[in-house]
Amino acid sequence: AERAIKPFVIGRKNWLFANTANGANASAILYSVIETAKANGLTPFDYLMYCLEQLSLKPECLEHLLPWNAKLG
Repeated sequence: AERAIKPFVIGRKNWLFANTANGANASAILYSVIETAKANGLTPFDYLMYCLEQLSLKPECLEHLLPWNAKLG
């Protein structure tokens, strides 16, 4: 359990400077997406690139972008 929260504890210093509630919310969303990708065995950078590419093709459908449905490669 301690290893699971370690990245959050390390990042705490970075989030100190979010400046606004919206900035903190955006940081939390991005952190959640990255950690969920890791938990599903995906490389976060590749997963984010996949999501951005797919969003430009089918912005109305998001189900295929979920980490457990993503078909990278």
